[in-house]
Amino acid sequence: MAETEPMTINERRKYIHKIWGIYRKASKSEKSAILDQAEQVTQMHRKSLIRILNGCLSRKKRSSERGKTYGTDIQDIIHIIAKSLDYPCAERLTPCLVYMAQQLEYHHELKTDAKILEQLAAISVSTVKRILKKRDKDEYKLAFRKAPCKPKTGLVSLIPIHIIPRDTSQPGHFEVDTVLHCGRNLSGTYVNTLQLVDIATGWSEIVAICGSSYQAVQNGFDFIFSRLPFHPIELHPDNGSELINHFVYKQWKELYPNIEVSRSKPYRKNDNRFVEENNNSLIRAYIGHSRLDSLAQLECLRELYEKLYIYHNYFQPNMKLIAKAINEKRVSREYDFARPPLTRLLETNAISSDKKDILLAHKRSINPMKLRFEIETLINKLLKLPGLEPGEKLDYYDTVINVKEPSVTLSNELTKDLR
Repeated sequence: MAETEPMTINERRKYIHKIWGIYRKASKSEKSAILDQAEQVTQMHRKSLIRILNGCLSRKKRSSERGKTYGTDIQDIIHIIAKSLDYPCAERLTPCLVYMAQQLEYHHELKTDAKILEQLAAISVSTVKRILKKRDKDEYKLAFRKAPCKPKTGLVSLIPIHIIPRDTSQPGHFEVDTVLHCGRNLSGTYVNTLQLVDIATGWSEIVAICGSSYQAVQNGFDFIFSRLPFHPIELHPDNGSELINHFVYKQWKELYPNIEVSRSKPYRKNDNRFVEENNNSLIRAYIGHSRLDSLAQLECLRELYEKLYIYHNYFQPNMKLIAKAINEKRVSREYDFARPPLTRLLETNAISSDKKDILLAHKRSINPMKLRFEIETLINKLLKLPGLEPGEKLDYYDTVINVKEPSVTLSNELTKDLR
């Protein structure tokens, strides 16, 4: 405590209780030294300290208890008035007690007289606070009442809540999410990014779609499944309606009848931690948070994602967390040897040796430095493209006609059995 900061009453009382026993047993010179120190610590007068330390520290009982100024009749009236106003705070309730009592008496909710009205006019805010604390537990405020939880119905109730373990070694367990490129304005139609991230390898599938309608999402999944080099085993979206709806769910089951579908807990981003991390490192880090809502921007973003898809999966090394320990206040993490998603995929048995050869040949044919330059060029182009003018609209069906679909970069021999 700083020397200039005065002690509170409770702090003084605790200090005096500690030195009281020492003071009573001390000699005259020792008592003088104790008093000198106590004066400096407590900032109390020496005579007051002597009187307190020579006396009894226990508090004296009152000779007579103070009677209650306001009886149960006043308390009952205050509770009735408070309930009629949905239990406002005492500061708001106290000034209106008189006229509310008269109002409720007019409607036969309570009875008053001149004496009661006089007491209601004189009562203090602190007294009203104490009375309101005795409110019946069964009484509740309408404004902050907790509504009963709405039971999950329909498709959501059929999809189990599940978290894919981070140590999953079998490729095919995908976390799914969408990224909105709406800027600061959610109105209208704008470009979205559909992304799937494999837990075991870090393999990422990204595609730009127009809006978040089920037709756009279905087309996005059609494109992703057409080039995915291994079969999906599980899809794990969040609770967004653009992903969990009957149309998209039916599409998943028609393409892969044995596929598992699970979902994360509502408002728990850590349940989709891998795809949420990629939303930042693979999407936001390159194109930012600007609004993208024109056909030209959509086409350019699709072309950019074609390059980022190869750049990330073939060449960008990633590390996987293999151990985590919490020692006191320090968290230590251990990661495995960093390597690209393609290398991790080739280490598994998820694809045949022929497909592995095709992927390796495709990787060898790509110049990473040239690819990086192409990505930089497309990013600069995207940032310079204008968005929609005020009053213009981006229509999903226009994008199907006017915007070419991204080309499947992998060999048909590799992906033909995934359709």
